[in-house]
Amino acid sequence: MQIKPLTTDRLQLSPLQLDDAQDLYAIWSDAKVTRHMNITAFTDVKQAEEMIALLQELAQEEKACRFSIQLKPTNTIIGSCGFNYLDFENERAEIGYELGYSYWGNGYVTEALHSLLAFGFQELGLNRIEAKVEPENTNSIKVLQKLGFVEEGLLRQYEKLKGVLVDLHLYSLLRNEWTMSPSPAKNR
Repeated sequence: MQIKPLTTDRLQLSPLQLDDAQDLYAIWSDAKVTRHMNITAFTDVKQAEEMIALLQELAQEEKACRFSIQLKPTNTIIGSCGFNYLDFENERAEIGYELGYSYWGNGYVTEALHSLLAFGFQELGLNRIEAKVEPENTNSIKVLQKLGFVEEGLLRQYEKLKGVLVDLHLYSLLRNEWTMSPSPAKNR
């Protein structure tokens, strides 16, 4: 699987590199950012290095792929996004994403995910892209709805996050729905 950088009007999405560890550590160590993630806030940059190494290994095995989200033209890393798992046999994947707190509310996630979805449907040949979101994560739910995702239901006590079993909403977007999906410029 060829993972190349993706470009939008304001952003560059680049495959994760170990050099990104310090910048991503600053994001992954913020409790506001990790509140709805399946990790606890990092306490050491080494954790970010290990996470990046794991994600690179999963990319080599074609099981996942992750991109840093960078502002153009400064290349400032403001978050990451990607496919948490890839299931090519069934033409589906699950997306994940996070953004540094100071960048929330500017449409960056919607813009980044629009590019990621195009990559998934057009380049990777996916038919279905899923997202699982805690019911309290209203910002993430709004992003998914803007991109045309459909809520399929509630997965009750589906996953243990930070030691507690939590409910997750399951959202999906199919390739044939993607053609009707709005562009991010209309959703900022």
